[in-house]
Amino acid sequence: MKVMKFGGTSVGSPERIKEVARLITRRDEPVFVVLSAMSGTTNSLVEISNYLFKKNPEGANEIINKLEEKYFRHVEELYSTAEWKEKTRQFLLEEFKYLRSFTKELFTSFEEKCIVAQGEVISTNMMANYMQECGINVELLSALDFMRTDKNSEPDPAYIKEKLNAILDARKGAMVYITQGFICRNAYGEIDNLQRGGSDYTASLIGAAIGAEEIQIWTDIDGMHNNDPRVVDKTSPVHHLHFEEAAELAYFGAKILHPTCVQPAKFAGIPVRLLNTMAPEAEGTLISNATERGRIKAVAAKDNITAIKIKSSRMLLATGFLRKVFEIFESYQTPIDMVCTSEVGVSMSIDNVSHLDEIVDELKKYGTVTVDSNMCIVCVVGDLDWSNVGFETLTMDAMKDIPVRMISYGGSNYNISFLIKESDKKRALQSLSDTLFNGKD
Repeated sequence: MKVMKFGGTSVGSPERIKEVARLITRRDEPVFVVLSAMSGTTNSLVEISNYLFKKNPEGANEIINKLEEKYFRHVEELYSTAEWKEKTRQFLLEEFKYLRSFTKELFTSFEEKCIVAQGEVISTNMMANYMQECGINVELLSALDFMRTDKNSEPDPAYIKEKLNAILDARKGAMVYITQGFICRNAYGEIDNLQRGGSDYTASLIGAAIGAEEIQIWTDIDGMHNNDPRVVDKTSPVHHLHFEEAAELAYFGAKILHPTCVQPAKFAGIPVRLLNTMAPEAEGTLISNATERGRIKAVAAKDNITAIKIKSSRMLLATGFLRKVFEIFESYQTPIDMVCTSEVGVSMSIDNVSHLDEIVDELKKYGTVTVDSNMCIVCVVGDLDWSNVGFETLTMDAMKDIPVRMISYGGSNYNISFLIKESDKKRALQSLSDTLFNGKD
């Protein structure tokens, strides 16, 4: 069985829902489908929650009314029979009655998660109803019955596998199983969400739990490109990536995929394929544990980076210096992206500056601190093991006209990273594309 995940843009209108249904049913074997909320819905639900937090039920009701009107228009466009139009209307009436119930009670973060979860509940019900109207044997499964996180807010794979497989055993025979992405229950049984990776994470967890043949992530882009098509000319999809390469690209700016969401698939050895609902025949990008030796695959960039340098001659070779520096970042829960060290100092980059002032104050106990803002990390990803002679020279040559603040090489076999000014980003990305992929010197 394959797992197919469709994002909000893919199911963003009645016409898109019909197209997705055609994609799902073009195979003659069962599939497991994970859906996001229709595009724009989650934003509206968050806005409703914001009004309720501000004790403004009138504002919340106005957004609820607009959303309800939108969905009732979708009903008229999506269904062709009076029976399924009425059935879906009744479902929506109950959904929006439920949303309005929150305007009459004390509002907390728990209620907010209940509200936000309704986007996926609505999209999966509308899709299941449409497919049943088309005569397809569909089972609609509630993710709240099997998707759970533990006390650390991390997915509980053993629980998910046990519960989901028991549900599938009890509901055999369907051609399509549909469930909600993103939403789950926490360790205390409350409605919650998977936070990082959202619906992609759900698809990966389900694929690992059922031992899927393949996990397909359908978006509005034909796979991961070898550079950012919004910035660089003449980019092209990368046909194959190792899981580690995909994680590096996702972490450093490739928005099509969250870096953590494919981990369950990676550990289970299940390939993940990125496909385009707008161009379903396109090959897309296959992500697996196989490595293509000796190839540079892609370039990505991460904006809004801040570089911090601490220099301390009195700490020269002092035991514990780095530990003390890193403990400061840890105490403020601020991850570090890049690190470069010398005998008299250390440079680091961060993308979370919410505690920057406090961190700098603490670091000044140990040396002179310099801060550079408006920086950007550009990373080159591929099979960059040190035994592949010349790759670092090739990338350095592409960056020869770009001022570089830091370089990181050797921490990963899949990544060479450069810290540069954001103002030099476009020039750097284009130069790397021309040198690495387009055959220009």
